[in-house]
Amino acid sequence: MAATAADLALDVTSGLRTGDIESLYQDLHRHPELSFKEHRTAGLLADRLRSAGYAVTTGVGGTGVVGVLENGDGPVVWLRGDMDALPVTETTGLAYASTVDGVMHACGHDMHVTWLAFAADALAAGRETWSGTLVVIGQPAEEAGGGARAMVTDGLQERFPRPDAVFGQHVAPGPAGFVAHTPGLIMSAADDLHIVVHGVGGHGSRPEATVDPVLTAAYIVTRLQSIVSREVSASEAVVLTTGQFHAGQRPNIIPSEARLGLNLRTQDEKVRERVLAAVRRIVEGECQAAGCPTPPEVTRSVGFPATVNDAALDAEIAAVHRELFGAGSVFDFGPAMGSEDFSLLVPTGVPYDFWFVPSTPQDDWQAAAGQELGEKITAVPGNHSPLFAPDLSVLLPGVRTLVGAALRKLST
Repeated sequence: MAATAADLALDVTSGLRTGDIESLYQDLHRHPELSFKEHRTAGLLADRLRSAGYAVTTGVGGTGVVGVLENGDGPVVWLRGDMDALPVTETTGLAYASTVDGVMHACGHDMHVTWLAFAADALAAGRETWSGTLVVIGQPAEEAGGGARAMVTDGLQERFPRPDAVFGQHVAPGPAGFVAHTPGLIMSAADDLHIVVHGVGGHGSRPEATVDPVLTAAYIVTRLQSIVSREVSASEAVVLTTGQFHAGQRPNIIPSEARLGLNLRTQDEKVRERVLAAVRRIVEGECQAAGCPTPPEVTRSVGFPATVNDAALDAEIAAVHRELFGAGSVFDFGPAMGSEDFSLLVPTGVPYDFWFVPSTPQDDWQAAAGQELGEKITAVPGNHSPLFAPDLSVLLPGVRTLVGAALRKLST
């Protein structure tokens, strides 16, 4: 009987040493780099790919890395990992904690790069087991939202072999030892909105001589909450967050403007456009009611689209992962309100699959408050937390999930 993709994945990764994987991961964790500044990380990945026999192109979309390994006739598979860190001060107390003040791999992209690098090594060393072309992509600036677009603008889809399938994965809170697959919609669309409220400044002792933009912006923040509670059906998933409120320099000066930063997450395009229209309506209405001398500015930053897995491809890869780790190892998180720019890399018409690798240590998971999955996830440190510390036990399995997915399409 012919070997399965899972069999081959176990075979080609059997020579990997966990100490080596941990060493690279800990090195990357100690040296986080912010979006579009991933020079050291990109250099480490590029050097490893060259050593493994890949034709490597650097500087794609700024700091992006692309390695191509041609291995005879057959399908083309892309594997993607993002590389950037966050402006977060680490408080994990780990021996390998960040050495960069105010910067941390709080979303786990150091683990993504590690998985990608060792998957690339294993597939190159085991190239006698498959035929086709493997393209390995180290993507910059996922956190800033511009990395995938920058690589596409720089010709990623034209300069490198067109894929037949694209794969990516993300470390996440949840019980280590499992893999989370969701066919279809898995991650939400995201938009950032920047609002400027124009008032008339003046002395804090004479508010009647001003048009106070702080008060108006406060009304806007409060009223915006009514969109989700009163204009969106309970069956429609929407999150609208005001994450920034900036105004003024001194307590006794009423400023001439206030600035707000909003983040919107949606899972349906019609709902997305309806909520965006409601935001504009409320902002303009509150400013008009306050007598602002100039209409407000509402600027929408280009956001992430929803991530929607190809259901048939996801079923194939989930089956490989079940075979790798056991029948009960794969479960469905359901669509997350988090967002990704992964799908922007994928050429139109090409199927893709994106999954999660939960990484909470089992002891911590069992001790977490709550009974249901969702309750426990909120009780343990998650992505973007200064306490986020994925369990090292998921390093080798995360390599194997990528390798297994690639071999499902490449294996002969």
